[in-house]
Parts: sequence; C-alpha cells; structure tokens
Amino acid sequence: MKLDIVAFGAHPDDVELGCGATVAKEVAKGKKVGIVDLTRGELGTRGSADLRDVEAANAAKILGVEVRENLAFADGFFKNDKAHQLEIIKMIRKYQPEIVLCNAIDDRHIDHGKGSQLVSDACFLSGLLKIETELDGKPQEKWRPKHVYHYIQWKNIEPDFVVDVSGYIDTKQEAVLAYSSQFYDPKSNEAETPITSKNFIDSINYRARDLGRLIGVDYAEGFTTERYVAVASITDLI
Repeated sequence: MKLDIVAFGAHPDDVELGCGATVAKEVAKGKKVGIVDLTRGELGTRGSADLRDVEAANAAKILGVEVRENLAFADGFFKNDKAHQLEIIKMIRKYQPEIVLCNAIDDRHIDHGKGSQLVSDACFLSGLLKIETELDGKPQEKWRPKHVYHYIQWKNIEPDFVVDVSGYIDTKQEAVLAYSSQFYDPKSNEAETPITSKNFIDSINYRARDLGRLIGVDYAEGFTTERYVAVASITDLI
C-alpha cells in the first residue's frame, strides 16, 4: 500500500500531540496517511504497554489514518544504529511516502531527538540501491521520501513553517484524549508527571492558538525542515 504521508513517533501519542491536526486535515483532503510508532511506550509512568496499544488504535481511528504499526523498539534504550535503521527503511520502502513526519530534533525526552535522527537517517539510506531489504520474504525497492519534516513537541522550537489547522484542533484533542491513562485525571492515584497536569492538556489548544495568531488564523501547527522551504509561486504563501 502506497501512502502519501507516514508520521513516525518515538512513542504512541507523539504523533497526536505533535501533528495530530495536520494529519487529520490531510486525511480530510483525501491523502493516505499512516503512523509508525517506534516503541510501545512501556516506560511510561502511567498505564501499561498493552493499554497504550488499545489507546493508539483508538486514536488512529479518530484521525482516520490508513494504517498504524508499532516496531516495538525498546522504550528509552533504542539506538540510531544499523539494526534499527533497517527496520525503519523497511517501513519507508513498504509505504513509499512522499512526506515523512517525525519527532522534534531536540526535546525534553531523550527518545524524541534520537527518534528524529534515526528516522531522518533511515529516509536517506532507504534511497540507496545497495542496501537490500526484504519484507514478507520479498525484496524491496529503494525509496527516498521527497520531504522530511519534524513536528514540535515539548520545547517551543522556532518553526520553519506552520500549517493552518483551523477546523481540526478538536479532532487532535479527541485523538490525544484517547490516551486517557496518560494525561490529566483528577481522580487518578498514580504518580504525577509533567504531562499529567491540566496545564499540559490545555497547552494543546493555547499553543496552537498562539501559532495561529502569528499567521492570522485560528490554529496552526509548526514544523522544522532539513532544507529550504520552497514554493512554486510567491502567491502560494498565506
């Protein structure tokens, strides 16, 4: 199955939090989008890996993506090495996306930066003919995405470009809240973390509103890119 966009996340919920509204918007426009999670988030303070599997599946339905896969890398301990790169390459060659979305290049959680560089490196290597991979016993063809974009997560990194996601913020919030075990719950007796506060959940809305304010729309999501942003015409800018 060829997809237009594949969004990678170091953990289930990274994609929803980082670019969930953008994903929802592209799906609504008819684009085929998939999500690949690198780990099952088994080191998360609240909930369990099995529960997050269920939550991730529910979130995928809300966003309307074509497929969601989990590579089951070791949460907190995966590396940017040949073995892990090859597993990412298999996913890229399997779905042949034009665009790859992945973690922030620098962030509070160590897996985000690692995941970002791992996916970026794999996108380049996937285009090399002499790297041979197989999937289900069949050789894969080389494939390199045209674009690799990094969504913004905990840190307020200055974006290289922003996407108007007005009309899709509610879908993003619903997808995020599908991970009910992970976020704010005043009735929970589990340990508190930086992402379990009400302020963190509220930030989904107010951060998107602030980016939207800066470009004159209601809501926006920001991305960084590995090369210059180009437009066919100056009139393409909004």
